[in-house]
This record gives sequence, C-alpha cells and structure tokens, in this order.
Amino acid sequence: MANIAVVGSGYVGLVSGACLADFGNKVICMDNDEAKINALKEGGIPIYEPGLKDLVQKGCASSRLSFTTSLKEAVSSSEVIFIAVGTPPQDDGSADLQYVESVARGIAPFITSYKVIVDKSTVPVGTGRKVATWIKDEAKKKGITIADFDVVSNPEFLREGSAILDFTHPDRVVIGSESEKARNIMKNVYRVLYLNDTPYIETNLESAEMIKYASNAFLAMKITYINQIANLCEKVGANVKDVAKAMGRDGRIGSKFLHPGPGYGGSCFPKDTKALSKIAKDASSPISIIDIVIEENEKQKLKMVEKINLSFGGETSIKGKVFAILGLSFKPNTDDMREAPSLVILEELVKMGAVLHATDPAAMKEAKWRLKHIEASITYFDDIVECVKGSDAIVLLTEWNQYRTIDLRSLKKSMKGNRFFDFRNVYDPKTISSYGFEYVGVGLPSN
Repeated sequence: MANIAVVGSGYVGLVSGACLADFGNKVICMDNDEAKINALKEGGIPIYEPGLKDLVQKGCASSRLSFTTSLKEAVSSSEVIFIAVGTPPQDDGSADLQYVESVARGIAPFITSYKVIVDKSTVPVGTGRKVATWIKDEAKKKGITIADFDVVSNPEFLREGSAILDFTHPDRVVIGSESEKARNIMKNVYRVLYLNDTPYIETNLESAEMIKYASNAFLAMKITYINQIANLCEKVGANVKDVAKAMGRDGRIGSKFLHPGPGYGGSCFPKDTKALSKIAKDASSPISIIDIVIEENEKQKLKMVEKINLSFGGETSIKGKVFAILGLSFKPNTDDMREAPSLVILEELVKMGAVLHATDPAAMKEAKWRLKHIEASITYFDDIVECVKGSDAIVLLTEWNQYRTIDLRSLKKSMKGNRFFDFRNVYDPKTISSYGFEYVGVGLPSN
C-alpha cells in the first residue's frame, strides 16, 4: 500500500485520511493548527461526523494514522500528498485558492524524490496546472532542484453525515491525470475499492475538476426544481410527495434529491454553484440555469417565512409569538450551519418580533456564534419538550431522526398554540391534525 500525507485536517482531510488508513495505507495528516493536531493526537475530533471518532482511533491504534504540524515531515515521509485545504468563496463567487497555493509552494523544498500531488479540495478548472506551476516557481525562487512529480485531480464526493460511507462505498473514483505512473499509484491507493469493482473514471485534469462542479450543481438544480414544483403544487392543489415519488420511479430521473424543503445549504452546494457560475462567465460561456438555481434557492428560504407570516395573518400578529425551532444544522447528522436555511429564517422571524426557542442535537454550539447578533431573542434548549413548552408554534427545519418519533400528544398539551410548520414534510398531515395541530408543510394541498 502507499505512504500518504494529507495536508489539511478539516472535514475533507480528516475523513479522507482516516478512511485511507483504514484501507491499509500509511497516512500522516498535517495541519498548521497546533491545537487541532494536539487534540487529534489525544483522541479529540474537531467536527461532528458519525463514526469518524472510532475510525480515527482505530487508525491511530494500528499506527497507520498519525498527525503532525510539520509539512516537511509529512511530505518527506510520503509518496502521495493530498491537498485538502479549504477553498472558501470570494465576494465574486470564485474559489479562493490562497491555501492551495500556499501548500503547493510549501511542499516544493521537500520534493526530493518522486511525488504524486493530489488535489482533493474542490478547485476551479485549471487549478491542477497552477499547482504544478506554483511548485516549479517556488523551487526556482529558492534556487533548488526538485525531483519529478505529477499532479492529479481526485475530487471528493462526501455528504456530511454519511461521509465515511461515501468514501468507503463511492459511486465512482475520479482520477484526472495524463501520467500513467501517477494513475497507477492512485489505483494502488484505492486498491481496496478497485477489488470491490468500484468504477474508475480516468480522465485529464480539467475534466476531473469539472466533474465535481458539474455534479454538485446538478444536484442543487434538482433540489431547486422540486422546491419550485412544490410551490406550484400548493397553488393548484397537488401533493408534491406523490409527484416526487412518481418522478423518482423514472430511471432517467431517480428518487434522490427530490425532497422539497426550505432550500439547500452547507459547505458544498452554495459554494460550488457560485464557483461554477463564475468559471462559466470567465470562460464567456455562462450557465444561466445555475444562476437561476442560486437565486431561487435564496428565495425558497424566504418563502418559508412567508408561510409562517400568512398563517398568523401578518407581521403584527407574529410579534411576541414564541416559535420552537427544531433543527438548526443545514441537514441531519452534522453540526454544520454554513448557509443553513435556519440562519435566514430565524433572523427574519426576529425582525418581525418573534421570540425563539431552539434546539438541535449537534449544532447548538455553532448556532450560538452564527446567530449571536440576535441572541437576545433566542433561548437554546437541550431537551425537545422544554423547547416546545409554552410555544405558539413548532417550526421543524432539520429532519433529524430524533424529530421523527416525538410524542406529539404531549407536545401539543405543553404548547400555548397549535401550529406545526413541517418544512421537511417529515409528518403525515392527517396524523398531525388528529392531535389538534394546524399543519403546514411544503408542496402539500390545504386541509
């Protein structure tokens, strides 16, 4: 198996490193955040991801996984170097490559033997070529001779909350490189998957980079499409659950990402759609449908506020009302609140004078700093029952499993009001109504 360095121990880097070690590779994860590395050495996990802590502990116990703050140690001891640092969006929507460039330049002095440099981060088309240029330029600046190396694009397709399953049981492994030597080394890295007949997509750098953006943008488009169909269903008396189920039975469409709701969020779809839009415009080949997806997704979040507003008869009726918010993260099984619909919806409710009770199984720590500007209007609860007690309405924003089996009868008795805004369509409207709730879902006909 391979000796691997993973530079960047954030979400993608840590999951990738732990899984690659579990495949039997020797992996060293590097990060310049000393506190994070020290915590990882002691068994602490900086992110919430089911199963990750056990996998990291298993890797460390087997000595296949280790951690360091030394880039020299990581690169010198490895043949394959994964770059897994952040590429946050800039004001114009483009991906900020400063961290990728910093790593590329930083590893140049330590390329004393052949290396495969792997872009694992989501990067714009053309970044792989830039990485090679940055490495060579840095070597020239320092007046040093470096060994041969190849750059590979190997995009990740990890869903937060199920990242380990996605890494260990992928739909495909994409390897972008013109070097047969590098491709063979990458196949060895993923040898376990190769033996399990996982499809390999071998292509050039540019195609591999485009595959990630094209895939994520398509899924975001699918979510926006079903949200707009849901909005239409409400107007014409159709049931979006039935519509989506029938659509999903069509093999050309598929059932995934056909679940209406308050809009997509997270670290990937918002960032990647904006980046693809910028790439397309810069190439004088704009993708107008993606621009619409970005715009409509933001509108969808506000439509949820409109639903609440209309149910109460206008803003003046919302003032002073207590809303129990169930779920703050952008999806279940993660503490990630980046671009989460809750950020927009809660802020808008507070603007109208609402009082908020909020709970989430994992995201409350992050919520407290992301929503600090409205903290005077929010009280956080660890317990669902306490969160709902005395409220005028429940607003279900994240479909955590904990919210699928709540005692509706008890909750209703503890409430002051009776409205239940189910913005993930978790519950059957008739069931909810039987407990005395006034139910409002997404894309469902009026009772």
